[in-house]
Amino acid sequence: MTAHQNPSSVAESHPSELSSVSASPIAQTILGAALMIPGLGNLHAQSLPEHASLNLSYLHYQESQSDLKRVGATSPSLQLILPVAGTWLLDGTLTSDNVSGASPRYHSAVSGASRMSDHRKAADLTLSRFFERGSIAAGMSYSNEHDYKSRAISFSAAINSADKNTSFNFGIGDSQDDINPSNKVVRNEHKSSKNMMIGISHIFTPVDIVQLSLSHGRGTGYFSDPYKFPDNRPRTRNQSNAALRWNHHIEQAESTLRLSYRYYRDSFAIKAHTFQLEIEKELSHEWSFTPSMRFYTQSAASFYVDPIYDATLGAPFPPGFRFDRQQLISADHRLSGFGAITLGAKFSKQLSAQWQVDFKFERYEQRGQWRAFHKGSPGLMPLTANIVQFGLSKQW
Repeated sequence: MTAHQNPSSVAESHPSELSSVSASPIAQTILGAALMIPGLGNLHAQSLPEHASLNLSYLHYQESQSDLKRVGATSPSLQLILPVAGTWLLDGTLTSDNVSGASPRYHSAVSGASRMSDHRKAADLTLSRFFERGSIAAGMSYSNEHDYKSRAISFSAAINSADKNTSFNFGIGDSQDDINPSNKVVRNEHKSSKNMMIGISHIFTPVDIVQLSLSHGRGTGYFSDPYKFPDNRPRTRNQSNAALRWNHHIEQAESTLRLSYRYYRDSFAIKAHTFQLEIEKELSHEWSFTPSMRFYTQSAASFYVDPIYDATLGAPFPPGFRFDRQQLISADHRLSGFGAITLGAKFSKQLSAQWQVDFKFERYEQRGQWRAFHKGSPGLMPLTANIVQFGLSKQW
């Protein structure tokens, strides 16, 4: 089992979020929402939807190391988007995450194969008010599992230019988490995060849209992983993101090209880059096909230790290790230097004016030698994961 953390590789993007305390490190990495920082979430919709919709989604995740299955997860969710009185929007989501399996090796020479299972329930609610040239929104979220409880609130605003070609966004958020691991390494620990985000979107041409967003967060409290030893991390963590996106519609090919780059750094000394490419192609009979590719790379945290072990103490203790509660140290490979590649394909079908269905498959693989711009971490076992998503939407 692993503690609930903001993934070190926060720039990995995925439409869903699995943030269970017991979730695998890579599950948290892949399924973590890319632009979401604790208590803030995605900025609200830019325009009021014309129709209400009910969206059902189901996600299945399975990771492996050396062809051995490790953590598996299922995550069904139900979302209601409801316009009210022509100016208000209610957006609510219920999610249930079930995680089970053998926890992954956090160092190749250290078996983390203890059996575990967990169930997380989460709810998010956002209320937005739309005006002629902008909108404001307030949101709250809550999640609970046997050893981790989280509560968050957020406020955001959007202002559009007179010609509606440019939109400015701003958001702030606050989250409060309670941590009580089942092994009782710590009791009644807490973590608090305060965050802000600003962004600008601009329509350059009828077929080109560019978006830039910046975010910063500061967290205080318990960031260590109580299910790993030795693991002692700083009690403060500052995180910053910069993301740039470009969407270009190719009329002749009935396709839309989506490119994005994201840079991340934090006070743990982790620096990360994410490059993503998607091409959505309209097919006949109301079908669409979207292949995608994502490359992620990060440097190691300043207190991460590579799997080089003390000859006397053995794994997982590095040379020179001393049993000192003040020493900052972690062998968690989420904090190592590595690279990861994700390949995906999504099929969508407009069944009728009211009904739409979609299916998506992604394959993720992570290796220390795939890192770029930074030094990689040797001796780590490759990790792979398959992610399958299904969605069904009804409008009225």
